[in-house]
Amino acid sequence: MSQIEDILREAKEKGASDVHVTVGLPPKMRLNGKLIAMDNFPKMLPPDTWAIAEEVMNEKQREKLEENGQHDMSFSIPGVGRYRLNVFKQRGSVAMAFRVVASEIPSATNLGIPQGVVDLYMKKRGLVLVTGPTGSGKSTTLASIIDMINNSREAHVITLEDPIEFTYQHRMSIVNQREIGTDSNSYANALRAALREDPDVILVGEMRDLETISTAITAAETGHLVLSTVHTIGASNTVDRLIDVFPSHQQQQIRIQLASVLEAIISQQLIPASDGVSRVAAFEVLHVNSAVRNLIREGKSHQLITVMQTNRKLGMISMDDAIMEMYRSQKITREMALQFAQDPDTMQMKMLR
Repeated sequence: MSQIEDILREAKEKGASDVHVTVGLPPKMRLNGKLIAMDNFPKMLPPDTWAIAEEVMNEKQREKLEENGQHDMSFSIPGVGRYRLNVFKQRGSVAMAFRVVASEIPSATNLGIPQGVVDLYMKKRGLVLVTGPTGSGKSTTLASIIDMINNSREAHVITLEDPIEFTYQHRMSIVNQREIGTDSNSYANALRAALREDPDVILVGEMRDLETISTAITAAETGHLVLSTVHTIGASNTVDRLIDVFPSHQQQQIRIQLASVLEAIISQQLIPASDGVSRVAAFEVLHVNSAVRNLIREGKSHQLITVMQTNRKLGMISMDDAIMEMYRSQKITREMALQFAQDPDTMQMKMLR
């Protein structure tokens, strides 16, 4: 059994979400958000980390590492698990960050996803965004929506991922998965190609550049359901981030287009639970209605929080209201509620009432 297999097997037994391998330290695993040393393994030397990289990467991937200084990939070890992996150079050596990918797509119930989010699988067209910081579970939420589509209706689903995380079997739907860097050279090119592949649903792993955002909006305009992620917290920040990518002379047109195709923005954070061991997910939910479309068109995205606060009966909720509910139900501590709040001062005042 190889050293990396031993490391990843132990991390799996402990329930870790990530494993870090770098020179000068024993491996470390992230358990419920905390980094913990795996002290029964020795400190890594440069030859050790290079040997692991050689083991997990093929020749083409090693060439990419040499060319770019880092490389994203996925790989699996039979009987151990599947991983999303970033290999990168640092101080003349190589380091690695392994992210565990669940072997089965967790159910929406087990993930604590609100029903209003789960029901997005019934949408036939438009743009649905899942946002949050790295490691907040965005990919898992999207995977659960794709899984619901796959199990409930006949559709052609194309996923564009960097790298592929969850894998799907064809059920009621056809699910074709393309890995950026392996099956296509960029999100933008893969997305343009997807429009010629008769899709019903397109999953774009991440929208981070002008061309990808513009093409995704066009795809939604032409009658497809487009699902994607953005590294933001909150609906207002998400809308602003997408608009700000474009030059100022294009921004009003993009506001109009985005307002017409957007169906929902889901923001999520994983917060340490009050038991001090696990983590719980907080979800902000914005369902797009005529009021939301008007605010986006008029450049008043800062008022979206008011729409969420006044439309709770429609399944909407702001991030801070979701966090406050978790605090009042004793799922999280006061300290954690304030730490993850978007407006901690206002939350602190509400706690005193």
